Amino acid sequence: MIQIKFKSVVFLVASVLACTAGGAAGAEPDWKVGLAQVKVTPEQPVLMAGYAARTKPFEKVATDLYVKALVLEDGQGHRGALVTSDLIGFPAAVAEPICERIQKSTGLARAEILLNSSHTHTGPQVSLKLASKDDPGEGENQRTIEYTRNLQDKVVDVVERAAARLEPAQLSWGTGVVHFVMNRREFTPNGVVLGANPKGLADRSVPVLQVAAADGTPRAIIFGAAVHNTTLRTDYYQICGDYAGYAQTLLQEKYPGVQAMFMLGCAGDADPYPFGNMELARQHGTALADDVIRILSTAKKLKPVHGPLQVAFANARLPLQTGMSKEDLQKLAAEKRSPRSWGAAQMVTLLERGEKLPTHYACPLSVWQFGQDLTLVGLSGEVVVDYVTLLEKALGPNDLWVAAYCHDVFGYLPSAHVLAEGGYETRGLYSGGAGFFAPEAQDVLVQAVQDLAKKAGRIVP
Repeated sequence: MIQIKFKSVVFLVASVLACTAGGAAGAEPDWKVGLAQVKVTPEQPVLMAGYAARTKPFEKVATDLYVKALVLEDGQGHRGALVTSDLIGFPAAVAEPICERIQKSTGLARAEILLNSSHTHTGPQVSLKLASKDDPGEGENQRTIEYTRNLQDKVVDVVERAAARLEPAQLSWGTGVVHFVMNRREFTPNGVVLGANPKGLADRSVPVLQVAAADGTPRAIIFGAAVHNTTLRTDYYQICGDYAGYAQTLLQEKYPGVQAMFMLGCAGDADPYPFGNMELARQHGTALADDVIRILSTAKKLKPVHGPLQVAFANARLPLQTGMSKEDLQKLAAEKRSPRSWGAAQMVTLLERGEKLPTHYACPLSVWQFGQDLTLVGLSGEVVVDYVTLLEKALGPNDLWVAAYCHDVFGYLPSAHVLAEGGYETRGLYSGGAGFFAPEAQDVLVQAVQDLAKKAGRIVP
């Protein structure tokens, strides 16, 4: 089912929209914007997300983590809300209750809510999944659940507060570039491994959306990059927003009173390079912030963004691979060095319970159309960079911002050719289900996004 909304759109993002005074200060504002943020740094020792090799809770806090909300309204009364977060991601089991509560308290429909996460690997786990009573980590599991429930309350509250603070605003946008984005699919005689592939495809663009008050005073900056927040690795036990957190902080220091928000792009097969320590995280964050500042300080780099705001939303039924026998899956599960072993083990567990393996996964997708000035695509999951090229071909390359890690971070979404090559990004679902995506999922997703873009008003090729 596709939903199209022209009355209200909620844009939720867990990083912040910082602005500069580069807009047309004397123009009649096309928008009203409300902003709010909340600290979500865990106060109790909880397990960290991102690396399965970690075996204990975090030891200290290096930098705080935030959830940030932007609610906007165009001149016709069409509203929208965006939420960004310095978190690993929202699985559907966590995201959907949040959205249901926002719908009840604000009157917004599910189609009008967009969640995005920075996918930092130095933040807390986000999960409501109960451990078994004989699990030695049951106590830590309970603390994770308590943190996640409190997080849900904070996300709902921050959107409600942003919605109550609407003030006249101007929007403009531009694109920059960063150079620490590295394709991580390294080809070796033994197959594709996680490493560095300088010749591989990577999206090094930096989309920037500026929000300014009616008089041109900066209010918020939304910016993005398409690279994992994994500068800090498995041996790091401190809470930190990684490069995205540092970039937001630097922008807020540069523009006092501004809310800076980070949106992650198609980073499924991209890592920061080099990586390995806090100084490199700061270095990458500085490089990103510096280019955002360059874009904002150059008036010719920014284009006005007008309304109306229209949004389309759908759950695309992406096909999963079928036909693998229980014996095939057991064999794959035993190959501990395979990136698919964990997923295969989950599928074996389903079969042993007498359950059928799923044939499709419902993948939430959004398209937000700002007049004819900007199209924002919100994809769920850990999406590989091939989808940027595929969607540019399907929608046209101009005035297009493709974000991933939205709505439901269910696992990796590989392209057909990544599936054929193999490697870590083919591991499939890791939350909310079990299965490996079929090659046909690529075309289903691209077609679904193109259909949504047309319905939202984008002129496509």
